[in-house]
Amino acid sequence: MKYIETLREGERLSEIYLCKTKQVAKTKMGKTYYSLVLQDKTGVVDGKIWELSGGIDHFEALDYIKIDGDVTSFQGALQVNVRRVRMAAAGEYNPADYLPVSSKNIDQMYAELLRFVKSIENEKLRTLAERFFVEDKAFIQSFKGHSAAKTVHHGFVGGLLEHTLSVAQLCDFYCGHYPVLKRDLLIAAALFHDIGKTKELSDFPENDYTDDGQLLGHIVMGTLMVDEKLKTVPGFPHKTASELKHCILAHHGEYEYGSPKKPALAEAIALNFADNTDAKMQTMTELLAGNAGNHDWLGFNRLMDSNVRMSTEL
Repeated sequence: MKYIETLREGERLSEIYLCKTKQVAKTKMGKTYYSLVLQDKTGVVDGKIWELSGGIDHFEALDYIKIDGDVTSFQGALQVNVRRVRMAAAGEYNPADYLPVSSKNIDQMYAELLRFVKSIENEKLRTLAERFFVEDKAFIQSFKGHSAAKTVHHGFVGGLLEHTLSVAQLCDFYCGHYPVLKRDLLIAAALFHDIGKTKELSDFPENDYTDDGQLLGHIVMGTLMVDEKLKTVPGFPHKTASELKHCILAHHGEYEYGSPKKPALAEAIALNFADNTDAKMQTMTELLAGNAGNHDWLGFNRLMDSNVRMSTEL
C-alpha cells in the first residue's frame, strides 16, 4: 500500500483510500468537478476529479475507493488528480490502515496523564479530575480515542490525549519558572481545557463537527461538562470553580479565536500560551513531515499566516 505520508509530486497512483469528504463544486467557467479529502492512517491529501465522465463510478463520503491518479502540487501542498475511481470491494482493504493514529503509545500517554491528576494537591480539584479521568469509563474511552481537531493539528486517534498531555507538560514547566502561577489550578485547567472536543467532534472515521459542535463549540461544551461534574464534588469552593471555568473559557486568548472571555488570570494566560504553542508546533511538524526533504518555500499557510519552509541543517 502507498501511504499518503510517502506520496511525492510526479508519482502515479493506483491505490485504495478512505474518501473522508466529497464535495461537488464548479470551476470559474462553470464546469462541475469533485473535491475530495482522501485519508489513510498516515494522514490526508486533497483530491480533485476534474473529468466526471468515463471511469468515474458512483461513490460517497466515507466510502473506501480505488483510485487511479497523479500526485501534483498546488500552493505548496500535495494534491491527487484522480482519473479513474470505483468502490473498493470487501476484502480489498483493512479498515485499520485508514484511521490515523498517534505515533505515541496511547496507554503510556494516559498513564502519564494520570500522574498529573494524582499530582494535584488540592483535594477538591484532584477529586474533580478523578471524576473524569479515573471514574467515568465512557468519557475515558472517548477521550483516548478522539482527535484534537478535524484537520488543523492532532487530527488522529489519540490526538486529543497527546495534545492535552503536552499542554499539561508545558504548564508544569511554566509553574517551575513563574512562581506567580498556582500549579493545582493550572494543571487542572490544562487537563480540562479541551474535553469539550469529545462532543464537538464525531468519532472516527467521520471525525467531523457534530450539530452541537457547530452550534456551541468545544469551549462552551467543555465548561458545561466541568460545571456538571462540579455538582458531584461536595463543598467545592465557588471562587475556585469560577477561576477554573474562566481558564477554559479564555484558553483561545482572543474573541476572534473563539474565546468567550479574554484571560484575566495568570493561569489563564499560561494555559492560552501552552495551548497555542503545542497547536502551532504540531501544525508545523505535520506540515514539514508531509514535505520531508523539501527545503524550498512551501507557500503561504493560512494557519501560520506566513509563507513557511524547513530551516537549513547546520
